[in-house]
Amino acid sequence: MKRRVVVTGAGLVTPLGTGVEKTWEGLVAGKSGIGPITRFDTSDYPVKIAAEVRDFNVADFMDPKAAKHMDLFVQYAVAAAGMAVKDAGLEIDGDLRDRVGVVTGNGIGGLPTIEKYHQVMLNRGPRRVTPFFIPMVISNMSAGQVSIALGAAGPNLSVTTACAAGTHAVGEAFHMVANGICDVAITGGSESTVCPMAVAGFAAMKALSTRNDDPEASSRPFDQDRDGFIISEGSGMLVLEELERARARGAKIYAEVVGFGMSGDAYHMAAPPEDGNGAVRAMAAALADAGMNPDEVDYINAHGTSTPLNDRVETRAIKEVFGDHARKLAVSSTKSMIGHMLGGAGGVESVFLALTLYHQVMPPTINLDNPDPACDLDYVANQAREGRIGAALSNSFGFGGTNAVILMKRFEG
Repeated sequence: MKRRVVVTGAGLVTPLGTGVEKTWEGLVAGKSGIGPITRFDTSDYPVKIAAEVRDFNVADFMDPKAAKHMDLFVQYAVAAAGMAVKDAGLEIDGDLRDRVGVVTGNGIGGLPTIEKYHQVMLNRGPRRVTPFFIPMVISNMSAGQVSIALGAAGPNLSVTTACAAGTHAVGEAFHMVANGICDVAITGGSESTVCPMAVAGFAAMKALSTRNDDPEASSRPFDQDRDGFIISEGSGMLVLEELERARARGAKIYAEVVGFGMSGDAYHMAAPPEDGNGAVRAMAAALADAGMNPDEVDYINAHGTSTPLNDRVETRAIKEVFGDHARKLAVSSTKSMIGHMLGGAGGVESVFLALTLYHQVMPPTINLDNPDPACDLDYVANQAREGRIGAALSNSFGFGGTNAVILMKRFEG
């Protein structure tokens, strides 16, 4: 039998604020973290809005000199992981060091650093490129630097599966603890690509909202007037721990992780199939992994990107998996408030899922003023809702047709 796995710590860096308390308060209040891009001049860009992290002070979490050798997505991951370990009251020392794994997800890696040093090379020559360039930009360095910073010497890996990466990371970490590969795992996702190349690239795909004159209303999942997602940045990290170990040390327990599902669409590089078959199979796999029936789920943190195709297809997939019970489910998209963090989204949304179960409060989908007739479920429109939530799942779907779903239950002792 698998060992039981619980969430004992959480850390967040998001456009709603640095720290779990600040972000959760903003989320429940229905606050938007989206605004004009400040990182670069957007005069020539069709998209001028993003969800930037505005209150992050790297010196609060690490030596600023060390941080200079990290891309921002790595800094965010180290900060969120440190918060999660502190929140868990975990001391990583002695024999435990080898039993603490690190699994992180991101979609793109250090693109802003690549942009910066490409210009350095063109303008000043190849000898002016820093020797830290490669370690700064490679995708696995979020896991590597978290491990180094916290002394976690167990399994160390990074998952790069586009917008599903954070959820894939949490799911893999869950299975590692459940199967005894490690006793504790620090896991989640991070991303920081509010930069010229990423915005230009996604804009060229017509994937981003151009509601530049009203940023706070620009991310509107399941709404008839949605016109694309909002690029975002940040990190969300969890401490997953074997249940009996957590109990023995009197740890606070946010939720129990019970299921993880994956699938591939085998269909298109960027678009999901209209029937949502890949999403259907990933949700069904998570339920099967947990040994649960569809009618035992009360809430879904949707992928909910605010793109015309994704929201419609995800709705259809939910109805396929849950049948008549879909009408009784509450579904919400927290991307309406924090935008789409790409590879970091699943990590942040896994933290939100644990907090939803712990506080028994469902965050809203804001800006849902004119529901799309094809999106006809209960999306917790515009206002958070209290209610008994016994089990909940979080969906993440990525380019390349990669799908990941994590399933948690309320922990009742």
